[in-house]
Amino acid sequence: MAIAPDPARFAHVDDWVFDLDNTLYPHHTNLFAQIDVNMTAYVQALLDLPREEARKLQKDLYFEHGTTLAGLMARYNVDPDDFLAKAHDIDYSGLVPDPALGDAIKALPGRKFIFTNGDRRHAERTAQQLGILEHFEDIFDIVAAELQPKPARKPYDAFVALHKIVGSSAAMFEDIARNLAVPKALGMTTVLIVPRNFEPTFAEIWERDPEHSDDVDFVTDDLNTFLKALAPAFR
Repeated sequence: MAIAPDPARFAHVDDWVFDLDNTLYPHHTNLFAQIDVNMTAYVQALLDLPREEARKLQKDLYFEHGTTLAGLMARYNVDPDDFLAKAHDIDYSGLVPDPALGDAIKALPGRKFIFTNGDRRHAERTAQQLGILEHFEDIFDIVAAELQPKPARKPYDAFVALHKIVGSSAAMFEDIARNLAVPKALGMTTVLIVPRNFEPTFAEIWERDPEHSDDVDFVTDDLNTFLKALAPAFR
């Protein structure tokens, strides 16, 4: 595992896979906080619970099933389309366009993908606001994954099969370490995105996912700078 990028470790990569939330935009933007509030409100309305009870249940479902949606479907048979529409009914205006990130992604050789536990509409609106949507070959969302979220193995297998991706020729960028376990097993080069100005003390990095430290090849708190540093590998 390393903090600084090593261009030589990416020279073979021709498929670039990016998570969406807190990966393609900085964690401090706090866009996902709006989604989180909406998910709590959905649980609250569905079960007629006080807000704090609804929030606790929402988080329990998330940790037990990988996403709040998966938990709600398993326990309460909710309509996934209704949930996704309401959860992602948010204001994207706080996302600042990032043309430099767009240039860095465009400069990468080969194909680029978004692989998200959110839905396609949310991914498209987010990437459009950032000004980077045009650089991606496709978006693989929770619907394409048949509503099975990362870190389960099945959605990765479906994604790899759909786009004929060879793991040893791919890299994946994620903000949750456990979501890099399957990519690492598939032979991908893995990069963990942590919040900006993050002090790289590994005890903090692995506070949430200590058992997955071996699944992470690189750690960065600045995706843009990291990608730009890879340029020498492609000259």
